[in-house]
Amino acid sequence: MSRPPRRIHRSWRASRTSQSDRSPVRNGRRSERWARDDQGPPYSVTHNQAPATVLIAHPSAELYGSDRVLLETVQGLCEHGVTVVVALPSFGPLVTEIRARGGVADLCPTPVLRKEMLRPRGALKFSGDAVRGIPAGLRMLRSTRPDVVFVNTLTIPLWVVLGRLTGRSVVCHVHEGERSAPALMRRLLAAPLLLTHHVLVNSRFSLDVLAESFPSLRRKATVVYNGIVGPPQPGAAREHISGTARLLYIGRLSPRKGPAVALEALSILVGRGRDVRLDLVGSVFPGYEWFGDELTATVAADPAVRDRVSFHGFVSDVWPHAASSDIVIVPSQFDEPFGNTAVEAVLAARPAVVSATSGLLEAAAGYESIVSVNPGQPAAIADAVCAILDNWPHYRSCAVDDSALARARHAPPRYRDEVARLVSTVGAIPAPARDYRCPRPPKVEEAAPDGD
Repeated sequence: MSRPPRRIHRSWRASRTSQSDRSPVRNGRRSERWARDDQGPPYSVTHNQAPATVLIAHPSAELYGSDRVLLETVQGLCEHGVTVVVALPSFGPLVTEIRARGGVADLCPTPVLRKEMLRPRGALKFSGDAVRGIPAGLRMLRSTRPDVVFVNTLTIPLWVVLGRLTGRSVVCHVHEGERSAPALMRRLLAAPLLLTHHVLVNSRFSLDVLAESFPSLRRKATVVYNGIVGPPQPGAAREHISGTARLLYIGRLSPRKGPAVALEALSILVGRGRDVRLDLVGSVFPGYEWFGDELTATVAADPAVRDRVSFHGFVSDVWPHAASSDIVIVPSQFDEPFGNTAVEAVLAARPAVVSATSGLLEAAAGYESIVSVNPGQPAAIADAVCAILDNWPHYRSCAVDDSALARARHAPPRYRDEVARLVSTVGAIPAPARDYRCPRPPKVEEAAPDGD
């Protein structure tokens, strides 16, 4: 009989190399090529090493939900031997945290999609930022020579375009999901994802919203729940509510997050004779100072709650406030892609009242200490707070059990490893150079036996 053909499989090589090497080089990386090997299954793909450098583009330098998730992404990549450079449009408290995790923060102007751009003045500002952002982004790409461009949120689509134009692998981490937005707006926001090599989403709800605009995005998307760092030493809430019950709101002071609804609920509770107070931890978006002024004026105009509300502004460490609270309120009025604040309440072992909407339902699923209410209804929030206070031993005990479940579900090491694995997979298989396309794998056929 004739000798059967050798089994052939391919091994992708994407390590950095010099121009003196015989293999063609593009963007500082050796282009992919076939290699013969007698080991392993035919046509299997082997990723030999993680990308050497990842450039992460992020739209802000603060320390709210997506900013804190970014820090876990930076740490996860650095722990896997990747050089991480984070491009920020401004400096802020996030910079120090990035450096502490092993990354490098650099300033790079970039246009950020905001609702204010729907107005003429906002559109003009966005256009000016884009004019400055294109050359600045190209300079940063040339200086850092990243293997992967990791775009953190949909609000900075320019980085997706620049990454593809310069031949980089592009990954986008989606933290947005607004089903209530007009269909055309959602399609425009999701359109840049068609150019990416892979998409990470923080909830199934967010993925469903994207797929409603472009069903093909499901094929290259992966749901990775946020890794959320809990308090160093979570403790149970006080055993008995003696005196004033302490309610806590954590997050942006913005209309969509519902702090005004929380204030209305507080007024209703006081009117029912409940001894409660509300602490608000967070600040407004730049340009939304008017809303902060409205909240302050609302409190000042209501003598029933004037002495029962405290505004603490932005606080980088929210856990002392969580430890001194009894119940956390998450009163979002519109769609949320996920509910980091709801998870933080559970991690702190505190019962919570959460709006029953979108990604918040997904974040709150399986936790007995969370009471869900219809969004935008302060009376429903007041009813839920009364129910928790009237059944305090039960909800306090459930919150302790739920805290252990949340620590396992949102463990930062799990998140870091998953993101690093996905990014390494994308970065280890760069697109081949135009002039050095990989040949199709040889077709393996069985040799016919020799005749007798």
